[in-house]
Amino acid sequence: MSYLTVQNAIKRFGSFVALNDVSIAVDKGEFFTLLGPSGCGKTTLLRSIAGFNDLTTGTITLDGADLRAVPPHRRDIGMVFQDYAIFPHLSVFDNVAFGLKPRKVPAAQIKTRVMQALRAVRLESMAERLPAAMSGGQQQRIGLARAMVINPRLLLMDEPLSNLDAKLRIELREEIRDIQKQVNIATIYVTHDQEEALAISDRICVMSAGRIEQIGTPQEIYGDPQTQFVAGFVGTLNTLERGPATEALLVRLGLSSNPGLTWAVRPENIGLAGSSMQGAALPGKVNKFTYLGREAHLQVATPAGDLVVHVANPSRSEILAPGSTTTVVVPKESLMTFDADGRRTAAGG
Repeated sequence: MSYLTVQNAIKRFGSFVALNDVSIAVDKGEFFTLLGPSGCGKTTLLRSIAGFNDLTTGTITLDGADLRAVPPHRRDIGMVFQDYAIFPHLSVFDNVAFGLKPRKVPAAQIKTRVMQALRAVRLESMAERLPAAMSGGQQQRIGLARAMVINPRLLLMDEPLSNLDAKLRIELREEIRDIQKQVNIATIYVTHDQEEALAISDRICVMSAGRIEQIGTPQEIYGDPQTQFVAGFVGTLNTLERGPATEALLVRLGLSSNPGLTWAVRPENIGLAGSSMQGAALPGKVNKFTYLGREAHLQVATPAGDLVVHVANPSRSEILAPGSTTTVVVPKESLMTFDADGRRTAAGG
């Protein structure tokens, strides 16, 4: 039996349905990420688990007990917010200790537990500092320590890195994952950042318009997307235009054309002539070339539509100016197909 279970959750705000029959199951110690665009329902689901929103219908159980019957302050859930939510007039120590005092934890235990939490987030030497004198990453670590110090049964994190710069986000996401493994607390993490979700999650739940699109490991979500939305939201997706050029391409690949299907391919799974890729060729003209060091991104106009091509470790000879002619190679096995409802089909081979 899963540690946390949400079944058939529906949440309405007036006529707006924020959650539409959502069900998830999270294991003990698992890092489970809710991923999706703004307005998809991920924060509403997180707040429902925390008790800040009550479901219209549905069940939430934690370790076998009905969580909806428990008021928010008694759920033993740690919460880390986007805006740090720390007290600027209190020291780092007092910020972290804040949640222990209402629980009537003895003073000696408070000191021990706070210092343990600060040690876990590498702030032990800064216990007496005021948050205003600290960086954004350090302030977010205070929030993480405060959430952990109460020994929560569940840790919830609502886009905790979105206010940080790109480099600090990467550094802190790795630290959060390491700390979570160390304390082994089941964690639900909300983000709209696909790379962040792929980097730190045991499993990812991709949401759209209040519904679950797919739940799986990062490898499953990226490598085997089950809907066109997931394939396009997590990573980049080229969609082939319907018409004679695409039909001719499919014939050359030995695939049967079906007017009801959408054919798509990821940029890294196609290449340029001269590469080691084998497949059918499409003539093209470079519209844009972006050099990124370890790879280059090309926008190429072809008879089957404009395609983005990612070239790994590009050599100088592969730097193509806008307007250059080239050839795009499409391997048969790289193609994905989706039906009229956006569901993945097996027709792509």
